[in-house]
Amino acid sequence: MVQLDDPAGPHGRSVDHRRRRPSTPHTRQAARATDFFRGPRVKTSYTRDDTKDLFAQLRDTGDPQVRATLAHLHLPLVEYLAKRFRDRGEPLDDLIQVGSVGLLKAIDRFDLERGVEFSTYATPTIVGELKRYFRDKGWAIRVPRRLQELSLRLNKVVATLTQQLGHSPTVAEIAKYAGVSEEDVLEALESGQAYSTTSLDAPSGSEEDDSPLRLDRIGEDDVALDNLEYFASLAPLIAELPERERTILFLRFFRGMTQSRIADHVGISQMHVSRLLTRILEFLRRGMDNGDASF
Repeated sequence: MVQLDDPAGPHGRSVDHRRRRPSTPHTRQAARATDFFRGPRVKTSYTRDDTKDLFAQLRDTGDPQVRATLAHLHLPLVEYLAKRFRDRGEPLDDLIQVGSVGLLKAIDRFDLERGVEFSTYATPTIVGELKRYFRDKGWAIRVPRRLQELSLRLNKVVATLTQQLGHSPTVAEIAKYAGVSEEDVLEALESGQAYSTTSLDAPSGSEEDDSPLRLDRIGEDDVALDNLEYFASLAPLIAELPERERTILFLRFFRGMTQSRIADHVGISQMHVSRLLTRILEFLRRGMDNGDASF
């Protein structure tokens, strides 16, 4: 059986000792998503066909309990994607809240007739919600959208003029090139000081100067995500594995550990780990192919 624990704790209410953050439309939306995920969790296993049946039931009935079941079932996908953004200064819990907004949007928009796996469909929506959160959070104080957009545009103008002129452009030169007034330039540049300079396009500070940009890293194929896509359908089979084998499977495919490190962690030889992985994968393959497998 697959059990997702209740994040609200034994008393049904989350305790957050962090300093309260300013409320914005995005954070309020994320908070509502968190409220949706509170309450009894799904304590059952679902195959891929079962998940499709749930979406068909949601389409036909609009039952909110079915929607909640689908949300809880795919919460591991949100948690995984949120962890890919955790080096950007935001608490992981907050990122999971934001990602949950994207998950609910994906559930509501998913078209079963397209023949696409839901996790494949939902991933861009969840990642997009996280990117939007960081874009909005980049502004330390609330700045009108018009000035936000103008400030970002003028940053590109300044870079272009600096290259063309060989020196930092004046306000008049910026205004003329951008087709706006000098007053607008001054106001936009001033508001730009409220913007955090760390962006999704900026290289990570822990990397070398020629390291890939963050958006490049986000767009890469991720083997772990491919594995996670089949989490829901594999869950009943994984639950049948002995505890040691489940640990080995988790460390190899969800933590990305080498067989040697797994061997040290579990206390067996690397060769034994290799044999067990072969046996585990064969068991899962048989179970997926014909539903008749024993370990």
